[in-house]
Amino acid sequence: MKQSGLTSQWDNLLCNVGAWEGSFTSLSSRGEIQADTPTLVTLEGLDDRKLVRQTIDQFSVDTGEMTQHRVLEYRSLGRGILLFEGGAFSQGSIQLAPSTEFGAELGFLWGEHRLRLVQVFNEAHQLSGLTLIREHLQGKPSADRPALTVEQLIGQWQGESITIDLNWRSTQGSTALSVKQEGDRLHQHLTLPHLEFSSSAQIIGSTLLFDQGKFPIQVLLLADGASSNTPLLLPKGQPFFLEAGWLINPNLRQRMIRSYDAQGGWSSLTLVTEKRIA
Repeated sequence: MKQSGLTSQWDNLLCNVGAWEGSFTSLSSRGEIQADTPTLVTLEGLDDRKLVRQTIDQFSVDTGEMTQHRVLEYRSLGRGILLFEGGAFSQGSIQLAPSTEFGAELGFLWGEHRLRLVQVFNEAHQLSGLTLIREHLQGKPSADRPALTVEQLIGQWQGESITIDLNWRSTQGSTALSVKQEGDRLHQHLTLPHLEFSSSAQIIGSTLLFDQGKFPIQVLLLADGASSNTPLLLPKGQPFFLEAGWLINPNLRQRMIRSYDAQGGWSSLTLVTEKRIA
């Protein structure tokens, strides 16, 4: 087990320094586009990189004029965020509580591109909406990846996982994922450190509904090779997870899993980097 302290976490945050041009795309709980807003998010390391200033600018689709300007500054990290080496991160709710909204952001960083996904649940703990954020460094070309499809997921995948707990301790391991389609159902077999299981989903257009477990889980296949994996209703008294995926190229995918325990407390964050081998 490896110790990953606060200094390392701060260094991981600094990997996101730069001017990130892109858009915030608001989606319904079924993945339908509701609005798309051009954005520029700038992160600066100031005061000998002990201060991070984040500037969030939003622009009108029609006129290009700035419609919102926000500035946030950080000298420390909150309890709800963890970051991986290289800058990928997740921040959000640390405890599921009755009659309160719940949600998380899961963010990937690969070279000159970032992909972030915000998953929001209402006070009844039903999935109420998503925000897909696609960004590239200003002055660099956008990736223009196509929307994710079932066919792009089929195959044999092998990878490596790293899991960080809330004390910044990390563990690593190997993963294997087999995905195949039979008619209108998708079947997968997943092997993780200390865990192996099979699951099956109904394919409904660009939605995968895993309907045979303790509670239904929905996977939405989204633009830019992204995917969103959540319960439709957050369960009581059972562990659950929120997951985002990103198909970086046809044979390389990352998945980030934010895990919660049976009491609804955030317990760990996992990043899987996997390659298609067949």
